[in-house]
Amino acid sequence: MTTSVHIAEPLDLRAIRGQIDAALGDFMRDKARTAGTLLLPEEVTRALHAVLFAGGKRIRPLLCVLGWLAAGGSAELPPFVIKAAASLEMFHAAVLIHDDIVDNSDTRRDRPTVHRALAKLYNDRPDPSRFGADAAIILGDLALVWSAELLNTAELSAIQLAAARTVVDTMRSDVMYGQYLDLLATGSPSNDIDRALQIIRHKTVAYTFDSPLQLGAAIADAGAQVHDALTCYARPLGEAFQFQDDLLGVYGDPARTGKSNVDDLRDGKHTVLVAIALEHADAEQSACLRTLLGDPELDDRGAAVCRDIVAATAKETVHRMIRARWAEANRVLDKAPFPTAVVQAMRHIADDAIARTK
Repeated sequence: MTTSVHIAEPLDLRAIRGQIDAALGDFMRDKARTAGTLLLPEEVTRALHAVLFAGGKRIRPLLCVLGWLAAGGSAELPPFVIKAAASLEMFHAAVLIHDDIVDNSDTRRDRPTVHRALAKLYNDRPDPSRFGADAAIILGDLALVWSAELLNTAELSAIQLAAARTVVDTMRSDVMYGQYLDLLATGSPSNDIDRALQIIRHKTVAYTFDSPLQLGAAIADAGAQVHDALTCYARPLGEAFQFQDDLLGVYGDPARTGKSNVDDLRDGKHTVLVAIALEHADAEQSACLRTLLGDPELDDRGAAVCRDIVAATAKETVHRMIRARWAEANRVLDKAPFPTAVVQAMRHIADDAIARTK
């Protein structure tokens, strides 16, 4: 593909989100009808529908579409591009469901997590919490299967599907390794910034930014120059996005984020924010953080002490790191071989990634 295709400016990202939502909605309605015909439990499709339509930003499928357009794909988006993009959101639902079980989270996007909702639905069980977690693992697995089904039934050509599967297989492995690395580090935070960055590069950079862009570009048969430019944009922006997420996990307003601002501290998440705080803390601050971080009984008062220490030792540094990476991503776009409208859309996504409050 070339990048000479004309694209109306600016791109209507809201309309693209609408097309992705429609594809997901159609898919879930079909699954609900099939489940009804077979007399299968209706809460399965209802729970997955709730996760998919709980207010997500659709950043991964949007980036997939932008990867297609960056590589010169048709501005009249073919259904196979939308369906391939939608498969990423289904995969994201699976990751969220499993992640919430691992983190023992109560809420996601201001709603009960799937394992909590299922435990409440079956509160007459001898052990509702265990049932909820077990059932949610199965629902997450089902979302993984349905993500593959969305891609495999998108009516891609054999060449496109082979290229897409290569990207998606790598993405799935990356995020699973990222989750595992995160699990290994949780509860034992340290000043090892490189370890925190390794987690981010697997769990966020590849999965949230680079792979979605590469998927769209692969379907459009992009050349090496486009693929390289997409990665150079995705890597710093993915790191900035995660740094902002880490700040929100500690300083965010739960009324806006829809999740706790104590859980990351209580779990002892090993983030760049915490690593920098431990690197620059004095002996008293360091001892305090090491005592409080990862304490399962950490309360709001203890969390406030952690926030004060992190604010004094790391918060502004992380803000500077976010701005530097945002600037790096934008410099890539200055020279990227993409249509102007795509560059504008990617700048908009970069702005949103670091300015978000939820």
